[in-house]
Amino acid sequence: MEKVLPLEGLLEKVSELRQRRQKIVFTNGCFDILHPGHVSYLQKARQLGDTLIVGINSDHSVKQLKGELRPILTQEERCQLLSRLESVNFITIFDESTPRELIRTLLPDVLVKGGDWGLEEIVGRQEVETAGGKVVSLPYEAGHSSSGIIQRILQRYKSNP
Repeated sequence: MEKVLPLEGLLEKVSELRQRRQKIVFTNGCFDILHPGHVSYLQKARQLGDTLIVGINSDHSVKQLKGELRPILTQEERCQLLSRLESVNFITIFDESTPRELIRTLLPDVLVKGGDWGLEEIVGRQEVETAGGKVVSLPYEAGHSSSGIIQRILQRYKSNP
């Protein structure tokens, strides 16, 4: 999984990319159960620049955000799936509940989140805009969510054990 880098390695790559004047796009999320909404979102995010970096919440961070029963897929499994997407260039894992420090460190040219986040709610917006970057909220694709998939599975097995 050569796309998955610790922060130090990612910073080296970002430095190289900046020297080549590449436009760096960053997004983040749990990506607990990869679904068509994620794939579409990441493809659209990648179109906003030359390189897409995805920050994923560590298992510990997902538990804090989503509860003790999550994540369903481990951070290694989530990285493995995301690394196989053409739209994703690099992945890094963060342990905090928000990616603010990661964003502050990377200062991407474009920060992207899904439309379920208002611009004012996007963590890292101030840091990116202050540095001259752009913040984009992509339209949310209704009907696709990891929580929705989990509920569908539970309903099917509840009624058909």
